[in-house]
Amino acid sequence: MIDTVIHDDCLNVLPKMETASVHLILSDIPYGIGIDEWDVLHPNTNSAFLGSSPAQQKAGAVFQKRGKPLNGWSAADREIPSQYYEWCKTWTSQWLRVLKPGGSAIIFAGRRLAHRCIAAMEDVGFTFKDMLAWLRETAPHRAQRVSVIFERRGDEDSSRRWEGWRVGNLRPLFEPILWFMKPYEIGGTIADNILEHEIGAFHEKAFVKYTKSPDNVIKVQSEAKEGGLHPTQKPVRLMQALIELTTSRGHLVFDPFCGSGTTLVAAKMLERHYLGVEVREAYYQLTVKRIRDLETDLQQSLFPVLPDA
Repeated sequence: MIDTVIHDDCLNVLPKMETASVHLILSDIPYGIGIDEWDVLHPNTNSAFLGSSPAQQKAGAVFQKRGKPLNGWSAADREIPSQYYEWCKTWTSQWLRVLKPGGSAIIFAGRRLAHRCIAAMEDVGFTFKDMLAWLRETAPHRAQRVSVIFERRGDEDSSRRWEGWRVGNLRPLFEPILWFMKPYEIGGTIADNILEHEIGAFHEKAFVKYTKSPDNVIKVQSEAKEGGLHPTQKPVRLMQALIELTTSRGHLVFDPFCGSGTTLVAAKMLERHYLGVEVREAYYQLTVKRIRDLETDLQQSLFPVLPDA
């Protein structure tokens, strides 16, 4: 199962994969914070979770879904962090199995619940190697002004009193990237593992082509006109940087939640094998199209079409 995209739930695909067959798992997993229907990973049926108001509809796409306050709207909402941990545990042990010893699993996870993902990975045997920070170009500031809330209530005194205060968070200009490693054989060394499995070290020289210095803060940005395919789409160059950091040509890169296929596109461009799984039909079809278009572009670059004489 290489150089292909599978339309299925990764929980169905993972048990069919060969043990110790993957060099790198690189995935932008669901964050569990209700970005859209596919990001609702808890079993409670609070109907307000993805609700919206007329004002939100007018404000544009970024604000069309109702944000959930950190303390929730019901007691059941407060179970969401532990439920996210349980969701992560449904696939973590299989990730550990399919990775080669010394192989990396690099995960984009939301700031709010990343710690639950870390615990779920550690609890099945992964080593938490580092947390990287990807600095984004921009981000919407969703924090509502407290003064406006009181102004709508007709409470002018409180509106003046709380001028300059907001409800929510600071502008989210970074996203955490969690870097895990499958432990290598007990009694061996990392050098022995590199000789046997070709992984375990990181390729600093390749990485700094994208970042200029080997820092755990990454400032790789999107190319012009890149984006708009998926609500959480990442830059191809960012995925390339992480792939080159941990793998070599001919290695297998696996993305169990491949979305619009950016990880797979990056892997193919770098002459790595790829395997992607996507459960949603529209994103699966989009990924297949991106790979097909890339193959056409690569073929034409090797054999350019000459103009008619």
